[in-house]
Amino acid sequence: MLPNTLWLTKDLEDRFKMLKQKTGVSPNIMARIAFFRSLEQGFECDLSIECKLNGTLKLDRLTWLGATELATNIALKKCYPDVTDARSLHKIWAMHVESGASIFHNIDSLPTLLDNLSTK
Repeated sequence: MLPNTLWLTKDLEDRFKMLKQKTGVSPNIMARIAFFRSLEQGFECDLSIECKLNGTLKLDRLTWLGATELATNIALKKCYPDVTDARSLHKIWAMHVESGASIFHNIDSLPTLLDNLSTK
């Protein structure tokens, strides 16, 4: 299970904040979309890769995951059955969010975001 407090890399956090200004969609919603998009695309985490979770937007698990908390935990357990510690699961979650965030490139408005989500 994921820890109670989660955060992302500073770069991704800054990108999400900028996207919020352009679209009005909050970073936690974008993180949820990015996480599941990453799973859909078949991304697999390599825990040996350095991932500095140095962002300042530290939110509780419920805020980050919302109604997707159960689905997120089930997906993590299914994809990474041997990983049981909260710290590693947090890193995996953050790496998936980072990977899936590619969907947000070239987004300049809410309609563009919605078009991008519906076509990919």
